[in-house]
Amino acid sequence: MNVPPLDLRAQYRTIKDEIDRKVLEVLAAQGFVLGPEVESLEKEIAAYSGARFGIGVSSGSDALMIALMALGIGRGDAVVTTPFTFFATAGAVSRLGARPVFCDIDERTFNMDPAGLEAVLAREAKTGGREKVRAVIPVHLYGQCADMDSILGLAEAAGLFVIEDAAQAIGTDYPSVRGVRKAGAIGHCGVFSFYPTKNLGGAGDGGMVLTDDAKLAATLRTLRVHGERARYYYDVLGGNFRLDALQAAILRVKLKHLDRWQELRRERAATYDRALAEAGLVEDGSVLIPEALYRGSGIKDFHTYHQYVVRVRRRDELKEFLAGRGIGSMIYYPMPLHLQKCFAGLGYRENDFPRSEKAAREVLALPLYPELIRDQQDYVVSVLKDFYRRG
Repeated sequence: MNVPPLDLRAQYRTIKDEIDRKVLEVLAAQGFVLGPEVESLEKEIAAYSGARFGIGVSSGSDALMIALMALGIGRGDAVVTTPFTFFATAGAVSRLGARPVFCDIDERTFNMDPAGLEAVLAREAKTGGREKVRAVIPVHLYGQCADMDSILGLAEAAGLFVIEDAAQAIGTDYPSVRGVRKAGAIGHCGVFSFYPTKNLGGAGDGGMVLTDDAKLAATLRTLRVHGERARYYYDVLGGNFRLDALQAAILRVKLKHLDRWQELRRERAATYDRALAEAGLVEDGSVLIPEALYRGSGIKDFHTYHQYVVRVRRRDELKEFLAGRGIGSMIYYPMPLHLQKCFAGLGYRENDFPRSEKAAREVLALPLYPELIRDQQDYVVSVLKDFYRRG
């Protein structure tokens, strides 16, 4: 049996007529950049997430960069984030001339550890230096929100902006002390990615920035068109960060199905949880299943399982064993950012962030998507059991 890590063709088959019809509408209108489809998507995702404004942009990576630009982050500044995430989070900071400052993760969730953040902020305030911390970027990794109440409290006390990297967490609920909030609409602004593999994915690159701040939204709209105030008049230096109408049209179709797809992801995650436990793989410590921190909080979308990531012994051997039996798996991420060659100048060393480094050695994403069937999941678990039974 073949079980791919993700099957986009299976999703497309379920909504083919809707997608094809919408794409043909855009082709007939011949309006391909920004325009009514983008404006409608911005309103719909903002409303879905509980934010006042949505600003569609060219990618999730560009969403991070334009958010930092709009907040005035650049040379002479520092931004705290996690080393256990996709490169774009810290990459956007560095590209603007600011300094990434890393904070280790919570072992249970893989997200930023608030206690670690507190220690980092205290150390930065004490040591000073050329760059001053001006923002924090928590990442809602794998589809579960970071501890935003704690992070926001620390940021507020220090006068810092909070930019949520919600690229993997659209629709995820967070039980804030201020009421249930959705990922991307909790901090000063939040960013989404619509890369095809995301829970809400387009047919190419795309992204969005959410905010409740009208002034910040206006700045973001200006920056995404090179800083243009009126046609060929530029007040600030921006960039080409526009979202294509074709992507927006496809995403509008998919958005209508997103809640159902999220529910199917949670159902399949629960199936893995039960099957792995019944196989004895959890009890003997071979596999540690993901901890859904907010389960039982009374909220629905406590985890949207962009990935079903387990911790395993002998990870690399297991990945090869699975591949040999037709099962695709992925490693998100094999090397934390502080050890990447391009960040060597920051001065970090091995063992600086032991929890992130340990996660990078152990994590493995098993196949999970709404169209995954029970027989496929049972096969995955049986192969896992066979691997560990062989010793």
